[in-house]
Amino acid sequence: MQTIINQEIPQFSVEAFVDGNFKKVTDADLKGKWSILFFYPADFTFVCPTELVDMADNYDKFKELGAEVYSVSTDSQFTHKAWHDASDSIKKVKFPMLADKTGVLSEYFGVLNSDDFMSYRGTFVINPEGKIKIAEIQDNGIGRNAEELLRKLEAAQFVAQHGDQVCPARWKPGKETLKPGIDLVGKI
Repeated sequence: MQTIINQEIPQFSVEAFVDGNFKKVTDADLKGKWSILFFYPADFTFVCPTELVDMADNYDKFKELGAEVYSVSTDSQFTHKAWHDASDSIKKVKFPMLADKTGVLSEYFGVLNSDDFMSYRGTFVINPEGKIKIAEIQDNGIGRNAEELLRKLEAAQFVAQHGDQVCPARWKPGKETLKPGIDLVGKI
């Protein structure tokens, strides 16, 4: 299995439901800013709405960091709209909900379950150049945490700006970083 870290995102064009409208989203929309692709199994399910609400509750913080969030499932844009209209929870979602109806994105990112044509829970942070910097995939019964994703985004942005430094475990902005070098070997 080959890693996708530091790989460039593929060219794509999918329909999305955003701001009460349908819109086309392409790979070009992700370039020039930090982006998060947040794959989930399906609309009208159980854990998925809790995750999307968590992301919606933290959406302004992602935007303050210059990042756009894109939720992605193999549902259609029509199903996304119906879910948005039917659920008070999903009405909070302001970020684009991508319709990966053909599974092309889910397959590229390695989250497509071919048994049921739904995505596993996958989270991918993409830098402004379109390169994947963080990739996490987990089984569908395990929900994610937007605050931890925010921390990881901040760490990825810090490392991008300060190439000579790295962020240790549990790092938060303003906390001490590390400068890799021989004098640190065996001392941490």
